[in-house]
Amino acid sequence: MSAGTGGRGELFADGTDGDRTAAAAAGAGGGTRRTAAAGAGPGTTGGSVTAVTFSDRAPGPVPAAAPVSPAPPGAPPRRDGSAPLPRARTAAPGAAPRRREQGRERGREKKPWGKIAQRIVPYDLQPDVLRQELVDLGNEFRAYQRSPEPDLAVLAELHDRKARAFAAWATVADDASLREEAERAEAAARTTREMNANRLGLAPDGDGPVIERLLTRVQGAHARSVLEYVRVHAPLPTAQARLAVLMLTLRSARAGTGNVTGQDLGGWLQGDAERVLEQLVDVGWLRLPDEVTAADVLDARPEEPVQVTVPALLLDAPRPFSFGKVTRARLSGWAQRTVGDRKLRKKKSGAGTRLLAVYTAAHSRPDGRLGGAGEDEGLGLDAVAGLCGLPPGDVAEHAGLLVAADWLADGEVVGGRLQGRLAERVLPLSGLL
Repeated sequence: MSAGTGGRGELFADGTDGDRTAAAAAGAGGGTRRTAAAGAGPGTTGGSVTAVTFSDRAPGPVPAAAPVSPAPPGAPPRRDGSAPLPRARTAAPGAAPRRREQGRERGREKKPWGKIAQRIVPYDLQPDVLRQELVDLGNEFRAYQRSPEPDLAVLAELHDRKARAFAAWATVADDASLREEAERAEAAARTTREMNANRLGLAPDGDGPVIERLLTRVQGAHARSVLEYVRVHAPLPTAQARLAVLMLTLRSARAGTGNVTGQDLGGWLQGDAERVLEQLVDVGWLRLPDEVTAADVLDARPEEPVQVTVPALLLDAPRPFSFGKVTRARLSGWAQRTVGDRKLRKKKSGAGTRLLAVYTAAHSRPDGRLGGAGEDEGLGLDAVAGLCGLPPGDVAEHAGLLVAADWLADGEVVGGRLQGRLAERVLPLSGLL
């Protein structure tokens, strides 16, 4: 048997007798032509052909064509008028790699993302317990920063954990910068714990009685800066003038002006108040309102205080202090409480003795000992005498007066330094050196 086309392109199939099939000839006669091959299904383009007849056998069914998806809406028709063929599906570039990666992600155990101290915690950091601790610490530090009330004990514990975690991370990664971060965390933990102990009135190791401190460690440093300013810039050398300069400086430290009453001045200077006030005005260190005299200031009542001006502390002058309004008020109250101590008043202590009380309180450690530790223990006589307006040789005498007033538990001059410690009753006034 053979198959082919005639001279006009008609389909024919010859059997053993050489006759062309009637079905093939009929299919070539009208409309749309059909094309078929033995053993293959026809591709339909027009009318329907139900069978292909070969000359040596009876007609048989046409093999079923594979199902075809409908053409998309709006597709243009083909040139021969037949229905448009559907478009082949195309894959987006990179879709297969993305699908493979997504499959791997689905199969991979999910781990939380983490960041601490501006560092991303590596996804594959081992051991996993270390990675989880770093992630948790980062979250807890951020939660602490959002908390409305600071808790220094909690913060110190966080720094301790950070130090341990970063030390372990440095060992695993062999990274010197991580080890430095661990050392900084250790120092931060110590500092925070000391701040908390000072705030609660405890020794840094947590032992000892709870003491309600009037100043924080930072405020104690500000108090010492004010005392040094007065020691250097007081315009008059006498103890009475220096005491007045100290108290008025604390009243005017923020903007160069402050309120004062006669009761204030009388409590600081007793009978010398008017004379000292006039001296400070005469040298230009203090300025009173127009038509207000020193006597008028001494008559001022608490409900109508007089506003005095210290030109050196006005806002247009260089600022000698950096503390804010709250710290200024706290320092002024601390100095007022020290100068007005009831036992000092009972002993009729003079201005020099009261200034020494202020200086020893500001330069004492949390346990009351004067000065720093080791070679710096005690207070240098020259610095003490410079503030108090006393000859250095008289400092020991006034220290004895403070011991008698139960301000100092003990005090003596050894090797040019005043050594001793505050009495227990005045430990709340310590400057936490």
